[in-house]
Amino acid sequence: MSHLLSIEPLTREAFAPFGSIMEADPASMRFINGGNTERFHALARVDAAGEGAGAIINIFRGQPRVFPYSVTMMERHPLGSQSFSPLQDRPWLVVVAEDEGGRPGRPRVFLANGRQGVNYARNIWHHPLMSVGVASDFIVVDREGPGSNLEEFYYDEAFVIRDPFEGG
Repeated sequence: MSHLLSIEPLTREAFAPFGSIMEADPASMRFINGGNTERFHALARVDAAGEGAGAIINIFRGQPRVFPYSVTMMERHPLGSQSFSPLQDRPWLVVVAEDEGGRPGRPRVFLANGRQGVNYARNIWHHPLMSVGVASDFIVVDREGPGSNLEEFYYDEAFVIRDPFEGG
């Protein structure tokens, strides 16, 4: 004998005994990266032990960059890693730099396909989220807790990225 299961609407209240729903809730949105990215903050928490620190799961909605694009700043997170996992099958750019005496060196740019995510290791210089073509959503897991986990650096001169889909 089998038992028929009914399908219920997925709501925060109904699912609360089992965990958290992660969706782009306008109540949790704030603008970051100079207004270029909508961050849907702390949509879920990873259960992690530690001295007041833990991991959070977010959705970042990156607006497409305009090319040619000037890289003028980089950031790093000294107290934890940060991962980006695209939710749509859309290419995006990953910009990183090696540390050169406490500042980022020359950036390197990688074209990620829409099925590739990255986990920036702790203290790695990287550019904020760089969507290409259209606004794109990403699941982002990063650290939450005491201490400052953001350091920014502004270059004296810009590094330019050409349109990744134009020849030349």
